[in-house]
Amino acid sequence: MVAAVGSDHVIWGFQELMTQGKLTGVMKVLLALFVSPLLGFWVGFGIHRLGRRLLAGAKPTANATLRKMQFVTAAGLAFSHGANDAQKSMGMLTLVLLLGGFIPTFEVPFWVVLSCAAAITLGIMSGGWRIVRTLGFAIYRVRPLHAFDSQLTSALLIFSASMIGAPVSTTHVVATSIMGIGYSERPRAVRWKKAKDIAKTWVITIPASALTSIVIYAITRIMLGQTT
Repeated sequence: MVAAVGSDHVIWGFQELMTQGKLTGVMKVLLALFVSPLLGFWVGFGIHRLGRRLLAGAKPTANATLRKMQFVTAAGLAFSHGANDAQKSMGMLTLVLLLGGFIPTFEVPFWVVLSCAAAITLGIMSGGWRIVRTLGFAIYRVRPLHAFDSQLTSALLIFSASMIGAPVSTTHVVATSIMGIGYSERPRAVRWKKAKDIAKTWVITIPASALTSIVIYAITRIMLGQTT
């Protein structure tokens, strides 16, 4: 947006936050992205501490019950994932359709909903297993109680963010919830080097995506200029 029309056309939200205490624009997006992983860590920490106390005298057979309960928490996490991550793609596609004159008002067409749902599902099924392995084994060895607590934490946080219109990353929240769970149980068993690598990737992707969009915009302008 800055490269196309200048920074004056971007709703940064800094002035609204300072003068009115209102979160909007870029400020709301950045704050949600940076605060949600921290909440994931500490909420996961608290929920796992509570879960361990409630199951302190439980038998090993409790794992079977926890696995069954994961059907509910996994469904909740999937719903919250669609309620947040999928909405971003729907919004961008609908905006393009509106600006292109294909739809009269900013209303998400049903086929866009289906397309985004199919794309996010196929993406998880095809390449998501690598992320699952990283979250389930590379950060902390996840067992039934850990998985249940992580899914519960992530579902609650992501759905709450969706209710207030705050875009967050499901991967970020899930990863930090596992870190918080591991820290509450055995801090030394958490693979902090892997956690640092993940954090570095998060920090890099934001400016990298901005730079990529600028390059693509410049290439598009050149191509359009050559054809007109």
